Amino acid sequence: MDDEYEKLIRRLNPPRVVIDNESCGNATVIQVDSANKHGILLEVVQVLTDLNLVISKAYISSDGGWFMDVFNVTDREGKKLGDEVTVNAVADFIRKSLGADSGYLPSKRRSVGVAASSEYTSIELTGTDRPGLLSEVSAVLNSLKCNVVNAEVWTHNTRAAAVMHVTDEASGAAITDPERLAKIKELLCNVLKGSNKNRGARTAVSLGATHTERRLHQMMFDDRDYERSNRDGAAAADEKPRPNVTVVNWQDKDYSVVTIRCKDRPKLLFDTVCTLTDMQYVVFHANIGIEGPGAYQEFYIRHVDGSPVNSEAERQRVIQCLEAAIERRVSEDLKLELSTGDRVGLLSDVTRIFRENSLTVTRAEVTTRGGKAVNTFYVRDAGGSAVDSKTIDAVRQAIGLTVLQVKGNPEQLRPQEESPTRFLFGGLFKSKSLCNFGLLRPY
Repeated sequence: MDDEYEKLIRRLNPPRVVIDNESCGNATVIQVDSANKHGILLEVVQVLTDLNLVISKAYISSDGGWFMDVFNVTDREGKKLGDEVTVNAVADFIRKSLGADSGYLPSKRRSVGVAASSEYTSIELTGTDRPGLLSEVSAVLNSLKCNVVNAEVWTHNTRAAAVMHVTDEASGAAITDPERLAKIKELLCNVLKGSNKNRGARTAVSLGATHTERRLHQMMFDDRDYERSNRDGAAAADEKPRPNVTVVNWQDKDYSVVTIRCKDRPKLLFDTVCTLTDMQYVVFHANIGIEGPGAYQEFYIRHVDGSPVNSEAERQRVIQCLEAAIERRVSEDLKLELSTGDRVGLLSDVTRIFRENSLTVTRAEVTTRGGKAVNTFYVRDAGGSAVDSKTIDAVRQAIGLTVLQVKGNPEQLRPQEESPTRFLFGGLFKSKSLCNFGLLRPY
């Protein structure tokens, strides 16, 4: 009944979207007004993010029964939206996405699971991170005749989460057989558990569409990746600055004021709003802006029960969870881009070569478009240090110099004298690379 009532309210009060391309010199201004409900801010930010729009400034107000937002946005190149056709298409997409009959679905909360769709089977994994984990998972899927067509992998604070879309190797269709799905889950859970006796993988099955990045936030939040051991916290503090997050109460208005200052980047607002929503907080007002290379976010929040943050333990938990939300998708490790014709077992072969050369993947995006695999990997040495140049040379020789490219800052590579082990791998791959065997082909 609640869902039907909500749809009725939306039909009676359809969202109003106004796009102004004239009043601001360096951004397109998008105003969204709609009936207010818990999670509406996340829906709007998610739609703008899915359109690959960068939010540079925002003003949010949702007191009472109405929700009013103003966003200054640009494309990924920092330009305003182009012609009138583009502007109208964006406005129509936002209206349809927020309307009563939209396809927007709140992401289901499950830690590890398998869900079937008409085109692919979605596999969700959460477990303890370790060197070579993605290689092991990919090898299991390959042995089970599953082809990975899309995947996104995040690691943070010794935890790992992945959403992988797979198809049947023979038919190219989604895998729906219950016995086969149960076998996939069983074997993958065994890989994820490894030797960790304290925090293993949990398994659940659910049907329905989900938003990949939204799910990754939920999965890592449910897995408590925001909790840091003293050792992990000290190591992180030594390596890079933490986001500056403060929470204070505004007693006169019964709001808690959350202030965030950190390095600016795309999708930052989406990440922080995801976590506030998952923690069951309502954003009543917010100011979002950019200060030089940094971002500034200020949220006026209450819990869904109407109360502000009311204890020191709760305040610290909000801070830790928002820090984790900001850090999860960011990787400062070496970025590698792979572009080649897609084939069954490609991800398994590539990640095996990474593992054999003592590289561990800290983040990955795997996509397939029109028979072409376009994959991005962030890697570091399995010992936690920067990757040396000879290792990357060996890996590129094995996979193909035109197939795998090094992106980002070349200073992330460190020179290193050739050790017997690295010479063995390097010499082997130079003489008998996957390209030479025809397993990988430049595209």
